[in-house]
Amino acid sequence: MTIYKSEAGAALLRERYLDTLQSWPVPHDEVRVPTSEGETFVLVSGPAEAPALVLLHGSGSNSSEWTARIPALAGRFRVYAVDIIGEPGLSAEARPPLDGDRYARWLDAVLDHFGVGRAGFLASSFGGWVALDFAIRRPGRVAALALRCPVGLGPMKKGFVVKAVLLGLLGEKGRRKAVAGAVGEPESSPVVAQQLLVAANYRYRTGPFPVFGDEVLGRLTMPVYAVAGADDAMVDSVTTKRRLEAAGAVVDLLPGTGHYLPGDADLDFLTRSAANGDFTT
Repeated sequence: MTIYKSEAGAALLRERYLDTLQSWPVPHDEVRVPTSEGETFVLVSGPAEAPALVLLHGSGSNSSEWTARIPALAGRFRVYAVDIIGEPGLSAEARPPLDGDRYARWLDAVLDHFGVGRAGFLASSFGGWVALDFAIRRPGRVAALALRCPVGLGPMKKGFVVKAVLLGLLGEKGRRKAVAGAVGEPESSPVVAQQLLVAANYRYRTGPFPVFGDEVLGRLTMPVYAVAGADDAMVDSVTTKRRLEAAGAVVDLLPGTGHYLPGDADLDFLTRSAANGDFTT
């Protein structure tokens, strides 16, 4: 089954994304990488000799998520913004099972294509799950791990789903309110408008994300920093913080903040990690 609700919806989301790429704020290359899961779209920016940094966006998104941040990131790193497969970007629609190593093998192929043996990772939400899975399975390839509201650590909040369903019964106004509550943004926010457009045309992944056990989290050998919203309506951020700190990570919990996070404290962490030699192969 296609990940889109209609061909017209797929075309609309693709057109919006391509429009965004026209105004990508730094010089870049658009590369289509062949993998066993299908073609993968990657935006490459920043100096070729700089430390490698991989960006992984959240669910229902694509690399346009990083538009506002790319000037600062590309000023310090060779940035590979990857459209995750099975999401509404320009990569293949494939959705391998989450309980195997196929996402890790997919990222192996992406890194190998660019000759990158080791990289830092900056990832949000579902992208955080993908990055964590890769770091656990391929610790030697991950120099530093910066996570923003990652899933797969704290349980998803069931009350959010019930509330979203009930609000959805109220039509457009209810759906807007549900999305605003989910991301923790005002109903007038462009972030809310974009997520409403995606939800109208895209089929989100169903079923819970696998939760990483304490034993596998203990395999994280690289520096790890995470930031999460204390008022996240979807994910139990307190549990996320507790479990990551037990694994040796540094975690900031932002008060009055939901799933959509402001700020760039992770850039300081990644810059320090690079200066400390963590990116060296």
